[in-house]
Amino acid sequence: MSEEEQSSKTEEPTERKLRKARDKGDVPASRETGNLMSVFSLLVITVFLLPLVLPNLAGVLRGLLELAGQIEIGEDTAGLADIGAVSGQLSRGIAAAVAPVVAVMVLAALFGVLIQGETVVALERIKPKASKISPIAGIKRLFSADTLVEFLKNVAKVLVVGTLAVFIAHGAVTAIWQSPDAVPESFLTYVRQAVLRLLIATTLFLVVIAVIDILWKRAQWIKKQRMSMRELRDEHKDSEGDPHIKAKRNEIRRKRARQRIATTVPTATLVLTNPTHYAVALKYVPGVDRAPVCVAKGTGLMAAQIRRIARENDVAIVENRPLARSLHAIVEVDSAIPIEHWQAVAEIIGYIMDLRRNIRRKPPAGSQLRDLD
Repeated sequence: MSEEEQSSKTEEPTERKLRKARDKGDVPASRETGNLMSVFSLLVITVFLLPLVLPNLAGVLRGLLELAGQIEIGEDTAGLADIGAVSGQLSRGIAAAVAPVVAVMVLAALFGVLIQGETVVALERIKPKASKISPIAGIKRLFSADTLVEFLKNVAKVLVVGTLAVFIAHGAVTAIWQSPDAVPESFLTYVRQAVLRLLIATTLFLVVIAVIDILWKRAQWIKKQRMSMRELRDEHKDSEGDPHIKAKRNEIRRKRARQRIATTVPTATLVLTNPTHYAVALKYVPGVDRAPVCVAKGTGLMAAQIRRIARENDVAIVENRPLARSLHAIVEVDSAIPIEHWQAVAEIIGYIMDLRRNIRRKPPAGSQLRDLD
């Protein structure tokens, strides 16, 4: 990627862009977590497992040495079978002794992967790519910011761990020389203590390095996934569809809606309005409908068209602002109104029917008749 292309990518990546990167196996990965867990597993093995593993391993080897003079090896194929039996017994003993060590190392490696939060298995990562063997791409990677950070990080690890090792080793040797009862048999204790101190200090140091490295790799990954304004527009177009096609679809839906209200509004019993923003056409046939049914609804221009068709077909238009807004929000077309609105709508329908029978009375509270020819 050229510098000009990279400089144009100023927008934060969308979740879709990040998801596509993960699907391709492109996730932030820190090698330092693996190094940390390797040293930590050695610490766990040294503290907890070696006191148990070493006696078992020594017992296996001691048993082999004690029985060495009693083992009989035959000739030809029989000899091969005898050697195989002895080797198998020795291998099983060693495997049983070191199995806990191997288990701890495997678990540490898995935990080192999981704590990074991005675990992806993708075939895309193992596909051959020309950029991986390109000399020019290799030179660019050699002088990149990531390479510089890796170099400084490795130098810091060598200096710090080396200094710790020299300091701890010097202390152990000094303690041995200054001990009045220092004998070769006690050297193992001094060595074990020195190794423990070195592993603990190295583990603490690598925790800091791993945390910094994870944050750095995450920041670099986010920077790599940044998008340009053009990419954002293209992604929006892909996810939402072409604006021209979308506008055409909306026009088709509006046309069908206009055709629908042209046939359903004339059959309505009344139209509730707000008075201009909302319109809900309700139909109720006594003895047929259990409750009034919404046959059309709309806002803005659609509401104006519903009122116009209602006037042209002598459908009563009643202004009731809270009822019109509420019904428009919760009632779907071709659905009956909720039971909590039955009483209010029934009073309005009864009032309209009385007017058609030339019975004049006061309209229900909150309602006002607008058109009734």
